[in-house]
Amino acid sequence: MGLVNPYLQQYQKNHVETATPEKILILLYDGAIQFLNKAKIAIAEGTTEQVHNNIISCENIILEFMGTLNMKEGGALSKNLYNLYEYLYNTLVTANFNKDIKKIDEVLGHLKGLRETWQKAIDIAGSERKKEEDQRKLNRDNSDSDDEEGDDEDGYWA
Repeated sequence: MGLVNPYLQQYQKNHVETATPEKILILLYDGAIQFLNKAKIAIAEGTTEQVHNNIISCENIILEFMGTLNMKEGGALSKNLYNLYEYLYNTLVTANFNKDIKKIDEVLGHLKGLRETWQKAIDIAGSERKKEEDQRKLNRDNSDSDDEEGDDEDGYWA
């Protein structure tokens, strides 16, 4: 195992600590996908311990997803996501036991699809927030220019 650059470690730590919840979600999906890709390589290389460790790391991320769902307010969406995550977790348990690349690929497909969907939702929400901020700024600017025009009418600006 090679040495890890301490500056890189600090950068990565700061990157996660300062990330928005949305960015953390995407980073977790990226991590889960990366762990499964590493598990597939380890299966091909016959390194059982690496297969196990990488699948367990992905399972832990899926458990984190399951634990952060708001089941009271999320309604059917949260329940459906929970059921999907539970299925993915159980599929990984089987994949780990049997060292089954097909099951890993199945979970990978779901994780990639979910990541893409979340990224699109985040992008749309960000775009909507930007539109709202631009509209508020425009309203403030219009309000400020109305005040200046009022000053002219009152004779303050000659």
